[in-house]
Amino acid sequence: MREPGMRRMEIFNDILCVTVAELTADDGGVQVMSYDNYQKLASRHRINIVRAGRGLGSYALIEWSSIPARFKERFMEKYGDPEKMLKKDEGMLEYDMKAKEFFAEYILPDGKGIKSGKQSEFVMNASVLNLLLRRADEQRAARHRCGNSTPINWKGIHAECESLRDTYGHTLPHNAARLREKMRQYRREGYACLVSGRLLNTNAQKITPEAGEYIIALKRSMVPVYTNSQILAEYNAKCAETGWKPLKSLTMLTQFLNRPDVKGRWYAAAHGELEAKRLYNWQHVTVLPETRDALWYMDGTKLNLYFKRYTQKGYVLSSVQVVEVVDAYSECLIGYHVSETECFESMYEAVRMAITNNRHLPVELVYDNQGGTKRADAKEWLAKVSVRCSRPTAPYNAASKTIESIFNRFQSGVMHGHFAFTGMNVTTKSASSRPNMEFVMANLENLPTYEEALALYAGMRDEWNSMPHPKYGRPRIELYESSSNPESPEVGEAAFRELFWITSPKECRFTARGLQITVRGKEYTYDVYGRDGLPDMAFRRDHTGEKFHVQYDPHDMSRVRLCTKDGYGYRLVAEAATYAVVHRALQDQLEGERAFIRQMEDANKKERVRRHLEGMRLDMKYGTAPEQHGLVTPRPQGITDKEYEHYADIIMAEEAANETAAAEPAPGTVGQFNKAQSNSTFDQIAAYDKL
Repeated sequence: MREPGMRRMEIFNDILCVTVAELTADDGGVQVMSYDNYQKLASRHRINIVRAGRGLGSYALIEWSSIPARFKERFMEKYGDPEKMLKKDEGMLEYDMKAKEFFAEYILPDGKGIKSGKQSEFVMNASVLNLLLRRADEQRAARHRCGNSTPINWKGIHAECESLRDTYGHTLPHNAARLREKMRQYRREGYACLVSGRLLNTNAQKITPEAGEYIIALKRSMVPVYTNSQILAEYNAKCAETGWKPLKSLTMLTQFLNRPDVKGRWYAAAHGELEAKRLYNWQHVTVLPETRDALWYMDGTKLNLYFKRYTQKGYVLSSVQVVEVVDAYSECLIGYHVSETECFESMYEAVRMAITNNRHLPVELVYDNQGGTKRADAKEWLAKVSVRCSRPTAPYNAASKTIESIFNRFQSGVMHGHFAFTGMNVTTKSASSRPNMEFVMANLENLPTYEEALALYAGMRDEWNSMPHPKYGRPRIELYESSSNPESPEVGEAAFRELFWITSPKECRFTARGLQITVRGKEYTYDVYGRDGLPDMAFRRDHTGEKFHVQYDPHDMSRVRLCTKDGYGYRLVAEAATYAVVHRALQDQLEGERAFIRQMEDANKKERVRRHLEGMRLDMKYGTAPEQHGLVTPRPQGITDKEYEHYADIIMAEEAANETAAAEPAPGTVGQFNKAQSNSTFDQIAAYDKL
């Protein structure tokens, strides 16, 4: 039995609770638990204390469902099952679960739901009314069975109602007549009659819809910008001419402006549309890849290490930019490049390092939407370095970038430990995430140099890659290297060359002095060479003056490819190498340079004679030659008649050989060759000898 005066189990905030006294009472029977036991369970959060026992007359309530099973068994042996004891058969209140659902889903005229505290109050009132109506029905049924017309004992029902008020704290009317009327109304209208009229009354609103719009307009104003205090003064001044109800305090105005249905109407104007987008837009919940090379992220950021740079005025504080490539699956940093500014060349070098190290292409590459990627050659190259797609991230959407989260953890977990750390993002609010500039400037001469900062950063990257992945618990580099992706092809040498040869966005003209191209501010000159290692005069004959797109490897500028472009893409015309340079002074000339000079003089004279002969042949064919009109075509200057005849014989022999080769297919066997030789005439054989 329960001790007299002992607090008994009850429902608090819709939760079935028991008291500390019930759990720890030592009344000669079985003790549910000792008080020490209770304190240990509470300190270890093994039981849920719904209400702490603080203050006069207050006692602790413990959630019944949180009590360990062995103590529940002792409790039920001593007191009975609390859940059954709250049923009507035990003479206690039966909690109305249907009422709980009704009030949880109830929508008020202003479009809002009922607050949880009020919901509990209305459910308790419904539960008490259910019990009181049942008592009235039981009396009525008993009198009917006995044929008795004695009126219902309303005093007894009222007394029970007041008794339940002490136990459960319901808010039904104290007055007997009003209680009786509420019971009749409840029987007619059901749960809805328990909703407080004050919640349904919209006439007492201080801020009408029109007044609310005026307040929001003031909050949105940029010319001028109002503080909340100024808005309150402007609004109350307006009330005199509009008949609106003035606001008595700044708190009422602030509460109105911070209402969820109001805040969204002024937030963008006050704080910017991007901030409103971050706060209110729906956001995707995504799942990261489960294998390497499925998704690479590339982004540029400040390299968060200060270094010292020497100037004429002494050492100054400096920092640079870094572009990182990260595998989304393993969080492994697989490629990077450091430069003064974030540009396309840095992105190129970072991706090149990543592919050089692992020899696989990413299925998808996502990169930062910075200016360098908008160049035509950059777009073309980025499209080649992934299996399916290379795409920029959505602008102004940093929260969606996985690499931003990785950077933050890399900075806070690894880089933060060095005194040269520049701090995290400039928007950070934590003082611990910012550098101690007083200490940094006091130790300026002790900062690393540029080269030392690069070595320090490389070591930090290795440390990050060797740390365990937060999800898989294995080192990131091990996780990356042990994974494989069947959709990510291996990059062979030919494919590697194709990927990392850059195509110039503008065409370059091939002239008598070769072809010039400027890369990173430096000029390079190239020429096309034949199999003999000398400039290809046939190529020059056909292409001098023509424009080409130049494909080059930034890591090896000794050779380039000259291409033309049509609707199908680029077509290779020729490969070119660095333009030959010789020393002007004899004493400076290296071995072979003098011979090369003579060879090129001979080749140039030969080409002059060739152009002269071709011109004369064309003139004679169409009757425009000076000789056909009694005049003379001048010979090329600086070439003697003997030299002219010599070059002419060589040229004619070459042309004859070319015509013969074009007309007669080469013999396929020794027998066919012997047959062809036997059919040759002596003049043909003599022409071969001149070659």
